[in-house]
Amino acid sequence: MANSENLNVLQSTQTVIHEALKRLGYGEDMYELLKEPLRVLTVRIPVRMDDGKVKVFTGYRAQHNDAVGPTKGGVRFHPDVNEDEVKALSIWMSLKCGISDLPYGGGKGGIICDPRDMSFRELERLSRGYVRAISQLVGPSKDIPAPDVMTNSQIMAWMMDEYSRIREFDAPGFITGKPLVLGGSHGRETATAKGVTIMIDKALQKRGIPLQDARVIIQGFGNAGSYLAKFMHDAGARVIGISDVHGALYNPEGLDIDYLLDRRDSFGTVTKLFKETLTNQEILEQECDILVPAAIENQITLDNAERIRAGIVVEAANGPTTLEATKILTERGVLLVPDVLASSGGVIVSYFEWVQNNQGYYWTEKEVHDKLLEVMEKSFETVYNVHSTRGVDMRLAAYMVGVRKMAEASRFRGWV
Repeated sequence: MANSENLNVLQSTQTVIHEALKRLGYGEDMYELLKEPLRVLTVRIPVRMDDGKVKVFTGYRAQHNDAVGPTKGGVRFHPDVNEDEVKALSIWMSLKCGISDLPYGGGKGGIICDPRDMSFRELERLSRGYVRAISQLVGPSKDIPAPDVMTNSQIMAWMMDEYSRIREFDAPGFITGKPLVLGGSHGRETATAKGVTIMIDKALQKRGIPLQDARVIIQGFGNAGSYLAKFMHDAGARVIGISDVHGALYNPEGLDIDYLLDRRDSFGTVTKLFKETLTNQEILEQECDILVPAAIENQITLDNAERIRAGIVVEAANGPTTLEATKILTERGVLLVPDVLASSGGVIVSYFEWVQNNQGYYWTEKEVHDKLLEVMEKSFETVYNVHSTRGVDMRLAAYMVGVRKMAEASRFRGWV
């Protein structure tokens, strides 16, 4: 990667926030408040492993800004978790909540571990230990965790149970992404992919391209990528490329998505079963109508942005396109739907789950989907309108929409 791009995700997020606040007329004092989380907790979690030895894990919880309301955001279990990444992700959550007009600020958590090397019991002990370590800072009206990379509804269930034991009352609203029987919401598991589907639909409308037979490439075949491939396939689009951590499959006539979903393993990998594969970088550069980076950050960079042959890029992953690449794509006329807008379906349905927990009344899947559609279509139009009227790229437009509510709330509270 080029030297000018060796900024970490936190620095590049701060760069865009700074520009967004300047465009909105806020001073340096507001940027100083919003460029970092209000609080970051680092915790050490001792876990008795199955072999009898105690292993100590490091975890984090960042709360970016709670001027609008309680903070909200996932907890990831991953060997590469670090403090700067957790800080940046908490800021992105604030932006997603601002764009979607939710009464939240952003939060994020993570534990440095590899769940693929841990037993079920070890994961349970780690999950409960994390909640014990952060219990002073979280709660249904303080900070509400959710699933993220390599965590799921079972881990959320253990965390909720531990919190309920500590507080000595049942607190389903403490966490979202729970199993349905413990107060989870219909549509939560597929929410991110459903949201990306809505964004693709809106972007295609702006470009006058029908969804039927539109050529789609999805980099990443995990939770969001696999559901998205299925939704696109079922809607009549041609999914011509998918990839996982081991490589990519490509067929200009369209892939058999149902077959691939049936054959993938529990970590979402399927390409190892095939001899003829491309690399993850090669799949990004194939010609298509819609390219969806749904894997990890920094995939479209200064080095390959000129070779992207898609008319529309919809970011399902966090930070897959660098700032330099965003500029190049925009100049080339590519419509880029940024991550803080495109992947906000998860937090929107998490908000719906929290609302249902608070009122003790639960909605049907159709109600959840209809409400999600309404919120996301409105968000897209708001961001697109700022992009058109202010002459800024879609990423900056999304940041301007996302940061405004938080800045106003902070100002009314007298913080700045």
